[in-house]
Amino acid sequence: MIEVGLTFVILLLLGMPIGYTIGLAGMVGMFTIGGQGRYLAMAPDRFFAGLDLFTFLAMPFFILAGEIMNRSGITDRLIGLADALVGYLRGGMAHSNMVASVMFAGLSGAATADAAAFGNTLVPAMVKQGYSRPFACAVTAAGSIIGPTIPPSNLMVIYGSLMGVSVAGLFAAGILPGLLICLVCMATIAALGKRLNLPVSKNRPSLMRILLAFKDGLAALVMPVMILGAILGGITTPTEAASLAVLYALVMGCFVYRKVGWSDLYLMLMRTARITGVVFLIIASASIVGWWMTFNQIPQMIAASFLAVSDNPAVIIAMVLALLLIIGMFMDVNALLIILAPVLGPLSVAIGMDPVHAGVMIVLALNLSLMTPPVGACLFVLASVTGEKIERIARSLWPFLLAELAVLFLVAYWPSLTLTVPRWLGMTTN
Repeated sequence: MIEVGLTFVILLLLGMPIGYTIGLAGMVGMFTIGGQGRYLAMAPDRFFAGLDLFTFLAMPFFILAGEIMNRSGITDRLIGLADALVGYLRGGMAHSNMVASVMFAGLSGAATADAAAFGNTLVPAMVKQGYSRPFACAVTAAGSIIGPTIPPSNLMVIYGSLMGVSVAGLFAAGILPGLLICLVCMATIAALGKRLNLPVSKNRPSLMRILLAFKDGLAALVMPVMILGAILGGITTPTEAASLAVLYALVMGCFVYRKVGWSDLYLMLMRTARITGVVFLIIASASIVGWWMTFNQIPQMIAASFLAVSDNPAVIIAMVLALLLIIGMFMDVNALLIILAPVLGPLSVAIGMDPVHAGVMIVLALNLSLMTPPVGACLFVLASVTGEKIERIARSLWPFLLAELAVLFLVAYWPSLTLTVPRWLGMTTN
């Protein structure tokens, strides 16, 4: 075990990409558990077996659909609709950022995609209107985690595939927590409004303006409804719904808005391939580490150590959240999910949690890690897109992080918040 840990830490400190770091650490583990490295020959098989799940095909389709919709100018239309709805409030552009994040969540399924899209569009617009750049970036980072909480969510696809939990059930369970994140962040913006002297828009609320903005953004709003309706209605699998989303996005981008050409499509396919390749490399490499952990009964050891501290479910849930939040500050969330889900998922179910409830709790905790330094992916994306320093963004982010932590604990200790919608749809028996 020591050799694996040292290999991982040393390679990570040397700056090696996380996918290669995890894979090499897992191979070191396989080499050490058998005489003359006889188990090492299993590494290639475990590498490819880690990707041999049909539901994983949904991820590149969702990524490509988000790319096409973003290139089609859909982001601007969603921002226009959000501004028409809440832009008249103090800090209206910040409120619009949150509402637009909810709308865009149904298109991308990835926090970094949301952060990049709004970092390029809303952050400059907010700065131009008088917001500080660190605050604008903080609002965007806080809203970006709504994307992988409200379906479709790539992290939920990974968790459901690995743990045998209904992906449709996870999607349904993420709706209310995602909306609650939006509401608490908007409440935080309202509370900070006077203290930070946030700008007040000159536009007054207008029904006609809302109707026109809704008409302009209707095509974008149809896609998440189509995806969720098809999946939750049992018409398609998540993978099939994702492929339909790509088809719809292509029709809208190429023939309705006419902003996507062949050259754009090539670039979007290349970007989708790069993003998918990185994620799949991490998943495949983490499956090697996962096999090594299972062979050494590390999941059982972790579960036993938790239960040795307390057998109180409330205490164990708090320990699970603390573990995810702390380790998530230093490690890629995709890798962390694949490594820890087989440990923490069964442990959570063993103390009486519904599998869908446990999955949403774990995914939401990892989502928060995307906006915590030093390795928060959304912070790095916003820093690279806007040129702002990560530490300045992090300082402005604390009020939103605390608000979202409150939502995480509500999700963890109030099962009905996540299970109400799945119960309505008959996707859980608890």
